Amino acid sequence: MASISSVTVNCSKCSGSHEVSIYNSINVAQDPELKESVKTGAIFIWECPHCGSINLIKYPCLYHDPDTKFMVWLLPEGSISEDKVALLSSQLEGLDGYTLRRVTDVGNLIEKVNILDSNLDDRIIEMCKYVTKLELAEKLGKNKASMIFEAPFKFYKMAGPDNDIFFSYPCDGKMEGVNIGFNVYEDCRGIVSRNQETTAVKGFATVDQDWISSIMR
Repeated sequence: MASISSVTVNCSKCSGSHEVSIYNSINVAQDPELKESVKTGAIFIWECPHCGSINLIKYPCLYHDPDTKFMVWLLPEGSISEDKVALLSSQLEGLDGYTLRRVTDVGNLIEKVNILDSNLDDRIIEMCKYVTKLELAEKLGKNKASMIFEAPFKFYKMAGPDNDIFFSYPCDGKMEGVNIGFNVYEDCRGIVSRNQETTAVKGFATVDQDWISSIMR
């Protein structure tokens, strides 16, 4: 069952205090209804009873899907000591076939769950983003190249008869979208499988654009 506790929070608008429930850990095999609440971000949002404002609450949460052997740990910056992260990582590394990931915000948690639900590998998705950025930068020219590479690309769905993969990203103050064919994913799968740094991912690893950039530079 999910591990739940209560904390007192203050509204970002009126500063009124209110007690809300938070999920320290979620097992979606035991509580399948919580998966959708994670994917929409609903479990991280509360409405102020004083002024009606909607607030985002940041807290550590361990998402566990035992059917697919996947754990992702939402750890806002400074929320838990690195020693505790290392300890739990070492305890879980021996779990057969498990993928362990670490993210710092709700948006990245949602993306990881969406990737998992699409039966995709997040390492390969990050490689796809990197390749797509290279192609976009070449098309858009030098003036926008740095903006493209710094933009946080997000996977949000795989759709269509050919399993096209869709990314969104901010550009010039608005959200843009780009999709790639599944053949790109297959090509990137080959790159990842041949690269020792991308396959040697241990513990609650952070797999994001900084991770792939450090490998491909």
